[in-house]
Amino acid sequence: MKDYLNYNNALCIVTGAASGIGKATAEILVDLGAAVYTLDVQSCDVPGIRQHIPVDLASKASIDQAFAGLPDKIDKFFGVAGVFGFGLDLVTAFTINFIANKYMTEQYVIPRLTEGEYGAIAYLSSVGGCRWAYHIDEYKDLVEAVTWDEMIAAIRAKPVEGKPGSAAYELSKRCINYYMKTRAPELASKGNRMNTVAPHYTETPMLESIIANASSSGRRFAFDSKGAFERLGKPEDAAKAIVFLNSDMATYISGHILYEEGGMQAMIETGKMNVVMDHHTWAERS
Repeated sequence: MKDYLNYNNALCIVTGAASGIGKATAEILVDLGAAVYTLDVQSCDVPGIRQHIPVDLASKASIDQAFAGLPDKIDKFFGVAGVFGFGLDLVTAFTINFIANKYMTEQYVIPRLTEGEYGAIAYLSSVGGCRWAYHIDEYKDLVEAVTWDEMIAAIRAKPVEGKPGSAAYELSKRCINYYMKTRAPELASKGNRMNTVAPHYTETPMLESIIANASSSGRRFAFDSKGAFERLGKPEDAAKAIVFLNSDMATYISGHILYEEGGMQAMIETGKMNVVMDHHTWAERS
């Protein structure tokens, strides 16, 4: 039988592989025969990976050190790592979720990426960033900043005073979607692909943190919005989607946001679910 996904011996890098969606992604890739390297601040216990490299995505020096120990050729990059931001300052949360992804991509992944459709990049976004196109002017400068220091300066110049780290979540997801949309057409000159997967609430340690902090955060979380399947997402649901996007089954898909939310958008569009879509700017967030 033909291997349509074509991951056998593919050199894959997965961030956030210690738990949740990142761990599920690494497990699937190992099962498919890929050579998997994982990056996470915590240890990764997925059997069969080539190497786990500890990394603090809030630190440029830590990222540089991690990639110094990675191969010079990369076939697939999975930017899964992320935080909701509880217990962190806004700049640190934004750095982990967006700045680190852009820095790794531009500094290391693209220069090492296999040319052609086999070379692919996919990030984990969120339905929280689904309104990315409404307020581009609010964060366009964050995405267009080039160096690590310029990106840090750009977020520090925003109205971050008094805002919790969790306020960076939707902003960072809007940024990763917009960055992907602008960068994907440019990567086509090498034949490479770039996409994002946007899950809804998923049964991960992050969701446990959101639930634990919901009452004290003053924000409302629609835990009852479970989509047509009447359940929350599982880590393997999103992992399967992101593995698909970087596979040979998706060689003509690029610049795309794959919403992985159990048919919830269809229910909203057909009036079967009453959800008020969020049009707030990030600056209006508390």
